[in-house]
Amino acid sequence: MEKVIAALWAGPDQDREGFNARLRAELPVALTAAGATRIRLNLRDADVDPAAALVQRWQAPQQDAIVQFWLPSANAIFRGPADAVLSAHCHRFAAWLVAESTIIPNTAYVPAAGTRTWGWSQASFISFRLDLPRQDAIAVWHSHHTRVAIDTQSNFEYVQNLVVRPLTDDAPGYDAFVEECFPAAAMTNPQAFYDAVGNDAKFQANLATMMDSCGRFIDFSRIDIIPTSQFDC
Repeated sequence: MEKVIAALWAGPDQDREGFNARLRAELPVALTAAGATRIRLNLRDADVDPAAALVQRWQAPQQDAIVQFWLPSANAIFRGPADAVLSAHCHRFAAWLVAESTIIPNTAYVPAAGTRTWGWSQASFISFRLDLPRQDAIAVWHSHHTRVAIDTQSNFEYVQNLVVRPLTDDAPGYDAFVEECFPAAAMTNPQAFYDAVGNDAKFQANLATMMDSCGRFIDFSRIDIIPTSQFDC
């Protein structure tokens, strides 16, 4: 089995609510018919509007939605039906083959099929620093930063996806996709995001530690950070 991450763009004249509604109603069913399993949607909807200040943008226009799913094989000769489904449900899409590592499984607020997961999901497309060899960046991410992200944030789900290769010709050159789920308060309260409500000293320390760690391997000029609502299908 192989995992695919696909970023979806709505048409320039398509309203967000209608785009999201169609994705929820049709895309999981169509992908299942095309052989996909373990389908997850990450949608930019009204529920995450309070987190607008947390958006970081490289792509213009930026992705409108994300779908994650597994296929028996993501090889091009077998992936055609899934690609056709994606193409039929958005203006354009880009896809990557990834290797998933579940750092913190969501056992606190277990997703229910077809319903919005509690809190919100920060979907992060990241690129490694160009001055670091890829293996060095991965080593920093896996052997140092992972512990920092666990210790300094209020995330109750944390999944790392290392990009193995792009699956579409126009896919932006990301190195990883990270999904982290947070309480709703973390959309607007930085202390809630950094697990330091009511403790400014802890907040400042956690923020500084996190930013220093990110800077060791991430190219901040080539990232897209997107607050989303998570739906397991």
